[in-house]
Amino acid sequence: MTAAAEFAELADRYRPELLAHCYRMLGSLHESEDLVQETYLRAWRYYDRFEGRSSVRLWLYKIATTTCLNALKTRARRPLPSGLGAPSDDAGVALAGPEPDIPWLQPAPDSLLHASTADPAAIVSGRSGVRLAFVAALQQLSARQRAVLILRDVLGWHAKEVAEMLDTSVAAVNSALQRARGQLAQAGPVSDELAEPAEPELRSLLDRYASAFEHSDVAALATLLRADVELEMPPIPTWFTGRDVVCAFLDRVVLPVPDHWRMTPTRANGAPAVAVYQRAADGLFRAYGVQVFSLIGGQIARINAFLDPGLVTAFGLPEVFTAPSAARR
Repeated sequence: MTAAAEFAELADRYRPELLAHCYRMLGSLHESEDLVQETYLRAWRYYDRFEGRSSVRLWLYKIATTTCLNALKTRARRPLPSGLGAPSDDAGVALAGPEPDIPWLQPAPDSLLHASTADPAAIVSGRSGVRLAFVAALQQLSARQRAVLILRDVLGWHAKEVAEMLDTSVAAVNSALQRARGQLAQAGPVSDELAEPAEPELRSLLDRYASAFEHSDVAALATLLRADVELEMPPIPTWFTGRDVVCAFLDRVVLPVPDHWRMTPTRANGAPAVAVYQRAADGLFRAYGVQVFSLIGGQIARINAFLDPGLVTAFGLPEVFTAPSAARR
């Protein structure tokens, strides 16, 4: 077996979980894919020096974490609009213009974050570790605190192993973890409250949501939303809270006429989502963005609507909508 083949056999199985690790660190799907590629290039470059004193998995995580920490030295944190200011309770407010210069948090498809692996040790702690609220809260931490908390609390590495990855002491790891936990508690992610209905009910909810959008039926949409629902739409910094306000905004700005939107279900960050297509001047429905939902009690508690057409194809979906509309499904 050649060295290249041997390296591929040992290392390739860890690529999906390393992508999820880099995504938690960076909050960017595109940057995470680049950093995983850089991790593997570095690992291959130094493979002849790997002496087997630690596991291949730990060795790769050490390289990936170091690569992420170096990248974060020159990158700003990636927020959601709710991390930058208070919501609006006025559906008629003039929207702030898009802020393309802010490096917004991006969603990531489950097909990448939860790709299968043959190594049982690679299985991370469920969907909560990549929920948008959790990843957004991680961005509030310093890069090193972020790394320690992810490695210890999400991935379950021992303090001694984390100290080895970060070239520091166990005491320093424990101290950073305590501070990180305290700051994360103040950020208040609500992932523990989230619960999805069974698959048939979930599919029905998404179909009804898509149908309401396609028909501009705000009354039908309102029945799917919690009274305290939140709506945010990066790169637009304005965001809204409250069912009446959200519905009034959608009625005024997003759904003034029927047959303007199409949606297809997907999953992102361990949560239900839809890819959104908008009718273009040529009559075709073209990629518009991705909406990710948080559900509580069988209703939608938060809509994270990412207005980025490039995300649709990044989720492995076509740029032009080809499926039947929700009304015909």
